[in-house]
Amino acid sequence: MKFTLEATDPSGARAGRLETPHGVVETPIFMPVGTAGTVKAMPTDSLREMNAQICLGNTYHLYLRPGCDVIRLHGGLHKMMDWDRPLLTDSGGFQVFSLEGLRKIDADGVDFRSHLDGSRLRFTPESVTGIQETIGADIMMAFDECPAATAPHSYHLEALERTTRWAQRCLDARTREDQAMFGIVQGGLSKELRREHAATMTAMTDFEGFAIGGLSVGETTEELHEMTQFTAPLLPPEKPRYLMGVGTPEDLIVGVGAGVDMFDCVMPTRNARNGKLFTNEGIVSIKQARHREDLSPLSESCSCLTCTRFTRAYLRHLFIAKELLVFHLLTLHNLTFYLNLMREARQAIFEQRYEAWANEKIPQVTRAEAP
Repeated sequence: MKFTLEATDPSGARAGRLETPHGVVETPIFMPVGTAGTVKAMPTDSLREMNAQICLGNTYHLYLRPGCDVIRLHGGLHKMMDWDRPLLTDSGGFQVFSLEGLRKIDADGVDFRSHLDGSRLRFTPESVTGIQETIGADIMMAFDECPAATAPHSYHLEALERTTRWAQRCLDARTREDQAMFGIVQGGLSKELRREHAATMTAMTDFEGFAIGGLSVGETTEELHEMTQFTAPLLPPEKPRYLMGVGTPEDLIVGVGAGVDMFDCVMPTRNARNGKLFTNEGIVSIKQARHREDLSPLSESCSCLTCTRFTRAYLRHLFIAKELLVFHLLTLHNLTFYLNLMREARQAIFEQRYEAWANEKIPQVTRAEAP
């Protein structure tokens, strides 16, 4: 993997070029989440048409279903899901947080009880690295522990020490030269711990990039932004920076301004399935009765298929009737919006006007629809 920094704005925002075995990614970039080997409701042709440049898969979920044996039979996840562009896989570290009641952590790794059938499985840095090599992702994530934002300081310190040890074990376990691996910086809401862990992790120079973990796990929006703005500049400028699991359009705009290059979040796809849409004119709840006879498009400024061919009234009808088509149409729109947002940000960086663009854009995309 090769990362080239192409432009830097006075705000600190960056535009770059990430070259992988499956193609080029232009940053800043939003990565649609395909937890189980598919971005929900989206065939890969639709992802290519909207120029999604990279997608995610999740190690924990893919290990459970369909299993490494099935993925191996296909020759890797790229072939299995018909995706010829870059892939990134999470290590399962977030499930250490989200499945707290179903796991037990020790110095060597994590024991899980499957959320599907209660069966037991063991994740270690070595096994997680091996699973990701079988999946064949262009970018693998080191196995980490992601504590809740509200966890005690003493626990965050323990988690940092485990994450550091596991990171080195992940590096030592690598066997493929065609896959990059990113290390993850933790530290909760403590600037002292963030600074300390960033220094420790970035000293591991074999990592091809670094991620900011442990956010969007219970903190306020203000705290999320503060930690992002504090941590991103601590990471090496010559390597890509990835803010994991974040977030709203505003979060992405703030993150880019802090110098982050890569983002992922289930928000655009999950919110679409719940009828909540992001537009340049503000947030729209398509289920509201006001749209019952509305013949206007979802967004006048969007050129996606949903907005150019269908009315709000039709989309509301599909949603209320629980027609399956609506999940595709609404997801297509939200992902198009997120990808276009990052393209606009990239252009503003090249034109050295990122701060002015961000100040104008945030009020537009956060405007709530009147009740």
